[in-house]
Amino acid sequence: MTAPGRRSSTFTRLLRHGFTDPSAAERLLESDQLAPIKADPVLLEALGTTADPDLALLGLVRLVEAQDGHTAERELLDTLVAAKPLRDRLLGVLGASAALADHLARHPGDWQELVTYEPQDLHPGVAEFERGLAEADDPVSLRVAYRRCLLSIAARDVCGTTDLAQTAAELADLATATLRAALAIARGAAPGDAALCRLAVVAMGKCGGHELNYVSDVDVIFVGEAADGADEGKAIQAATRLAAHMMRICSETTVEGSIWPVDANLRPEGRNGPLVRTLSSHLAYYQRWAKTWEFQALLKARPVAGDIELGTEYVNTLAPLVWHAAERENFVADVQKMRRRVVENIPVAEVDRELKLGPGGLRDVEFAVQLLQLVHGRADSSLRSGTTLDALKALAAGGYVGRADAVQLDDSYRFLRLMEHRIQLYRLRRTHLVPEDSADLRRIGRSLGLRVDPVVELKREWKRHRAVVRRLHEKLFYRPLLDAVAQLATGEARLSADAARERLVALGYADPAAALRHLEALASGVSRKAAIQRTLLPVLLGWFADSAEPDAGLLNFRKVSDALGKTPWYLRLLRDEGAAAENLARVLSAGRLAPDLLMRAPEAVALLGDGDGGGLEPRVRAHLEQEVLAAVGRAAGGEQAVTAARGVRRRELFRTAAADIVASYGTEETPVVADQGALVDQVGGAVSDLTAATLAGTLRAVVRDGWGDTLPTRFAVIAMGRFGGHELGYGSDADVLFVHEPREGVDEHEASRAANAVVSEMRRLLQVSSADPPLLIDADLRPEGKSGPLVRSLKSYEAYYRRWSLVWESQALLRAEFVAGDEDLGRRFIELVDPLRYPAEGLGEDAVREIRRLKARMESERMPRGADPTLHTKLGRGGLSDVEWTVQLFQLRHGWDEPGLRTTRTREALAAACAAGLVSGEDAAILDEAWVLATRVRNAVMLVRGRAGDTFPSDGRELAAVGRYLGYGPGHVGDMLDDYRRTTRRARAVVDELFYGA
Repeated sequence: MTAPGRRSSTFTRLLRHGFTDPSAAERLLESDQLAPIKADPVLLEALGTTADPDLALLGLVRLVEAQDGHTAERELLDTLVAAKPLRDRLLGVLGASAALADHLARHPGDWQELVTYEPQDLHPGVAEFERGLAEADDPVSLRVAYRRCLLSIAARDVCGTTDLAQTAAELADLATATLRAALAIARGAAPGDAALCRLAVVAMGKCGGHELNYVSDVDVIFVGEAADGADEGKAIQAATRLAAHMMRICSETTVEGSIWPVDANLRPEGRNGPLVRTLSSHLAYYQRWAKTWEFQALLKARPVAGDIELGTEYVNTLAPLVWHAAERENFVADVQKMRRRVVENIPVAEVDRELKLGPGGLRDVEFAVQLLQLVHGRADSSLRSGTTLDALKALAAGGYVGRADAVQLDDSYRFLRLMEHRIQLYRLRRTHLVPEDSADLRRIGRSLGLRVDPVVELKREWKRHRAVVRRLHEKLFYRPLLDAVAQLATGEARLSADAARERLVALGYADPAAALRHLEALASGVSRKAAIQRTLLPVLLGWFADSAEPDAGLLNFRKVSDALGKTPWYLRLLRDEGAAAENLARVLSAGRLAPDLLMRAPEAVALLGDGDGGGLEPRVRAHLEQEVLAAVGRAAGGEQAVTAARGVRRRELFRTAAADIVASYGTEETPVVADQGALVDQVGGAVSDLTAATLAGTLRAVVRDGWGDTLPTRFAVIAMGRFGGHELGYGSDADVLFVHEPREGVDEHEASRAANAVVSEMRRLLQVSSADPPLLIDADLRPEGKSGPLVRSLKSYEAYYRRWSLVWESQALLRAEFVAGDEDLGRRFIELVDPLRYPAEGLGEDAVREIRRLKARMESERMPRGADPTLHTKLGRGGLSDVEWTVQLFQLRHGWDEPGLRTTRTREALAAACAAGLVSGEDAAILDEAWVLATRVRNAVMLVRGRAGDTFPSDGRELAAVGRYLGYGPGHVGDMLDDYRRTTRRARAVVDELFYGA
């Protein structure tokens, strides 16, 4: 008897052997059922080796209790003590699976299945499992027989007799035998239907790949044909009834539970398509309608039940289509998009626990392997295995995957699959979520051999293997491209030149030969630069392939690398700053403008990092102007000063374009910016502020170079048009007015000559040919247009506007805003024009009619010949002009009494009109959406083509690049154009009502 307050020796031994509830275990060991063996030391030792000793002991007591009489109990206990194989198997299963313990308690004689230990018992196949199911003649007995067979598979698994691949293959073989038994039951129930048709059951997914889980949907496709002399229509109906009955036999819940769901949704047209088709019907579908993922699914097709000859014919008939799937347009992009969609559909609360579908999960390995199989399997039949690990091994042997990468991926895949098996085995439930309960995690960890601190060790190992998969699953596709052009160790397999070209074409490279030359130039050699680039390129190639211009991205990277490759900070930036490499890849492959700006001063690549380079956040106007004026102040003469100002402008244009591209494409760390209007405002504000700072610096340089500190006349630059509205695009001219006012004592003619000289010199210097993009100044909105003087005095403006001003000029002045020069003079000019743009009591009806007439005339006369009016962003239906003229009409009519309308910015004025009740919220949203979209298209065209344009490009690749910028994936250019037309058509309907009063 144990003294009060002291632990018994049994209690201590139980703790030492891994029991978590020693008190309960001690009571069970003292129970009558275990009395004959409780003193036997082998029992406790064996329990201590199981995944969950408490669970195993409880299951054993229940099993003994369930035996039919004393003799049966003694036989079980004697065999348990005497036969180590049985002891390890039985207790191993009881400690890992509560569901199989329940089965044994219901069918207490089934423990006998674990006694035999013959060679054929170690690795049973379909034939052995068919014998195990042979006596099943209804759904209930089939379930009992299935669990009995499953019991032996689980026993070999938990004892380590079979490894992961063997266990998965056995589970697939058991599923095959079960499908055959279920089909036999269905046929027996409907012999007439069976006589009418030939029915083949083709396994797909993990069953087809011979790598099934413990509990998984068994994916199948049914193929039917008429038996000799039977009507085809009636035969397919009979085959459909047989197939449906077979599915119910496996899937329905009975007193013995269910086996697993049989899922036929991988068939043509999914659940909307017929359950059974003829072979010719299958072929017609795959030839005309199948999507890329459907060919990917066919990689694992394997005939398993029914008419095996017909199933084999099905697989052989479709195989050529499978192995040519990689030739489909946007093949790689489609597969990768499918993978992304899977991840996006995981509930946020579950994504970090998803063993199968989450980032770094099993599906990442499977998708990567299948992608490579589809690309290279056409030319290399050794890759055509439906089993993931066999295919990975073949890819490594053929040089399609680096051997070290394949070994790591194989190891991680096995670990993750073992985790999945152990999770499912416990309750025999279909789940891929890692449990959160520490007891569950402890059981899983111990079952994987982690015994010191199972929970901590399991989490650490899971995290490590998930990280390996995340790092390798995309690298797996790109790394061998470098090996194909690099010097490898003797005996190391490499990707052949043809295979490398094949892979590059699949990735979307138009000139694979040139791409291989670039890779060779970048990755060859033993320098530090080459070593770092060999590390970076596999990932960069993936990012390039995610763009519409992968060839340009790779070429541009080579140019930047050639220019900066010997600069230590450049290599350090790409290697160490997480965002820099991906940002660079996005920028270099998104079109011509950003790379052109970067090539003129490659050191601007520092802006793409996370550190001290300034990042991609736009700079405020005050800081820009301060830097420009400082650079001008340091310069020796006017030309040198303006060159410095233009250099700042080039760098900041690159910053703005890069930020726009990264926000539009998104990165691994930063999602795509959802608010497109905010992006438009950011670009418009940044480019407008930059233009204002450049003009301020140029004005300072010209005045200093020609007159010293003081110009004979006060001088101001007034922004107009998009410039005044803070809405400039990358290729916009700067619309301005120039105003001056002679200083005291200065002759008006002398002041005018000085002002005109300043304007002429500013325009000249800003357009001088150089490495920096020119800034074109457009003063055509001045009084009298091109016929009027370039510069007027404030008095001249006052006199003109008082006597001659036309309504279109009042409309143009809605955008007037001082940007450079004499601030007091600019303020007084704005005060002068305010009564014109916000006339007291609003515009009269005659003026309104005149504006409408001008708008209609512009639509008919200024649209370029041959342009599609539904796709012209500026003058087309529902485009920029439609929205801006509608908003400006509100400003002219109501700005005098609605302060919110007194703004130069279109979107702000539209929001103010809505707040004032002048336009409904719905109509305002429609106009705003159309204006933002049209502006985004103009920006995209400039980014992609490197020159401004108001229409979508006609070149296919350029059009795809515009689509990518706007968020449309490969193959969805038509959707982009349809969406644009739909958005602008709705906007035009609002314009007709609000502007024309229709």
